[in-house]
Amino acid sequence: MEREIAKSLLSIKAVFLRPENPFTWASGIKSPIYCDNRLILTSPKVRDMVEKYMAEKIKEEFPECEVLMGTSTAGIAHAAIVGHILNMPMGYVRNGNKSHGRTNRIEGKLEKGQKVVVVEDLISTGGSSLEVVNALKEAGADVLGVISIFTYGTKRATKMFSEADVKCISLSNIDVLTKVAAEEGYIEKEKVKEIQEWVLEI
Repeated sequence: MEREIAKSLLSIKAVFLRPENPFTWASGIKSPIYCDNRLILTSPKVRDMVEKYMAEKIKEEFPECEVLMGTSTAGIAHAAIVGHILNMPMGYVRNGNKSHGRTNRIEGKLEKGQKVVVVEDLISTGGSSLEVVNALKEAGADVLGVISIFTYGTKRATKMFSEADVKCISLSNIDVLTKVAAEEGYIEKEKVKEIQEWVLEI
């Protein structure tokens, strides 16, 4: 599964590998890789595969799940599609409360005590995902964990999820992706080590 998803992300050009000219994240971190999982939605074949694997992983890792909650905005579509596959209710969590109407932050019906899995497109430092987890917990949800399509595998994210005692599952990761990228000729093999060393520093 990890390799199949990595190959698919590379094939639709959702992954950009640029160690010599790093990307800048919103946090200011300089990254040799950028993963744009929004492009999955424009490729029906890859989209179907990703959502199928995500549904299977949720059943396997979070069998008690009752509700899916997508992160805003990238996780919303994936939560909706997987919710359809699993015949499960879904909603999403805004970055902040609306300034009008009911001023909701959590959209969709959520009962106190319901067992929730957060659907994320990717994990970088883990901060935004844990903000969503905390918002759901404050609303009374029993958050079972977070599932994402891809993780950069940073030390910062691993530490944050561990300290928060939140289970985090990803369908693919940077180690697998860089190896596949080298095998398929998307990147020079000597650059793989450079990217792996970057992960250990973040």
